[in-house]
Amino acid sequence: MKNLKLYIYVLLVGLIGLSACKPELHTPKPTSGSADFSRYIAIGNSLTAGYADGGLYRAGQLNSYPSIIAQQMQSAGGGNFTQPLFSADQANGSGYLTLTGFNPDGTPITAPVTSNLAIRGFQAIPGFGNVTLYTKYTGDLNNFGVPGIKLQQITYAPYGNLNGYFERLLPGNSPTNTTSYLQFVTAKPFTFFSNWLGNNDALSYATSGGAGDVLTDKNTFAYLYNLLITTMTANGAKGVVATVPDVTSIPYFNTVTVPAVLGAVQKANPQVKAIYINALVSGTTYAPRAATAKDLFILTFPTSKIGQPVETPYGSLPYGLTPYTPIDNQYVLDANEIALTEDYVNFYNATIKSIAASKGLAVFDAYTFLQNIKQNGIVVQGVSLNSNYISGGIFSLDGVHLTPRGYAIVANEFIKAINAKYGATVPLVDVSNYPGVKFP
Repeated sequence: MKNLKLYIYVLLVGLIGLSACKPELHTPKPTSGSADFSRYIAIGNSLTAGYADGGLYRAGQLNSYPSIIAQQMQSAGGGNFTQPLFSADQANGSGYLTLTGFNPDGTPITAPVTSNLAIRGFQAIPGFGNVTLYTKYTGDLNNFGVPGIKLQQITYAPYGNLNGYFERLLPGNSPTNTTSYLQFVTAKPFTFFSNWLGNNDALSYATSGGAGDVLTDKNTFAYLYNLLITTMTANGAKGVVATVPDVTSIPYFNTVTVPAVLGAVQKANPQVKAIYINALVSGTTYAPRAATAKDLFILTFPTSKIGQPVETPYGSLPYGLTPYTPIDNQYVLDANEIALTEDYVNFYNATIKSIAASKGLAVFDAYTFLQNIKQNGIVVQGVSLNSNYISGGIFSLDGVHLTPRGYAIVANEFIKAINAKYGATVPLVDVSNYPGVKFP
């Protein structure tokens, strides 16, 4: 009994000692370091605006990555952050896609939202086409994200007449606007900025299958990026920039695959040996050839067209199944187009990093980050996520833009880059508070 009492005494003393030595967890007090977050502005395209599910709408805007960053900055000296939100009664903005169910084969069924839109009309622009006009936004502005804009267009004065998302931010009506995007975003003083322009200079070419757009000239990109960053930092403002993602890292190009399409066709007709595409040879020369796994179909490729009869000089032949009826360029980014896009993106990113370094700016390497997610996935707060369409949790129903959860993840990467560069301690956001794709 005496030994037992001694054992208990020693145990209690040990526990008290352990308790006394228990390390305290200190959360750093939020600070701005050498930066000034009192007026933060965000410039960029659809990703910056909070575009999701194929449209711009209020819920997406509220979950934009700049809005999330600004919320976290408030504890470190950040000021108000105003976005050009659609009103509550026009909350569906441009319209967007919703997930309504799944087909027996597991493919998703989506439907467009067509009520409570913010469309005020259309404007015909000679030589360009019809521009959708949205309800005007007036008031202060911190989020200057404009869906569709390229770096190539930031100094083009008539651009406010050609892009309805930009037109809604300007006081004038299309076709009378003459304020360039660069003039617009720098009209008021700011202390800190984020910039994610440049994506569409490659993405628009890629998503059109190389058929509906062109890659921005490298020298033009370098000149305009230097002009942009020089202008943004002219009054001493600091900021963070992001690189252009690898276009092949998004589910828009990795969901409808050549092996899957060929396999489905062969189930119905085992004699079919190949799917044929019209592929880039060099320059502007295209020729039909059998598709390989290195060629990427776009997400919206209507696979029901495969095998449908097409009239040719050689008679009626099945679409996509002969060299005489190859799949149209607009539905596929072939291997040579991928290599061409990759070459341009690598140049764009080298330019971005070089200019950012010369101005002492923080850099979020979105190219490497999203490529790594495609290859390895990511675990966030114990939850495994990846770049798979719908199930991955990061990308929205359009296969290009992000879910609220995806935007929160990106916001944290921006914050990490800001903290590392400027010695700030802006707290990271709790990603678990943001949902992925909304299921029916």
